[in-house]
Amino acid sequence: MREAYLKGGEKVSHKKCFTTFTDLRRKDVINVCDGVKLGRVCDLELDVDACPAQLVAIIVPGPARLFGIIRSEEELVVPYPCIQKIGDDVILVDIPPKKI
Repeated sequence: MREAYLKGGEKVSHKKCFTTFTDLRRKDVINVCDGVKLGRVCDLELDVDACPAQLVAIIVPGPARLFGIIRSEEELVVPYPCIQKIGDDVILVDIPPKKI
């Protein structure tokens, strides 16, 4: 586990406060509105002008085509306010089914 420090030099637990992109990519994204598995995180949108940088949205690949083998070129952008919980195994989001 890596060590992380606040500006004042106070040590914080990396595991409790932070996650890595690699960890996010391993989590299934589930819509709590209808229980549908949307996929796994494939990209992030960050506001790098904010200090510190802030997560704006997670991006999930679009629905699979051709018997689930080929992914569509569309992507689903899930804004940060729609993320309900980032758990150990899943990310729960609240998106009305009509927007998917």
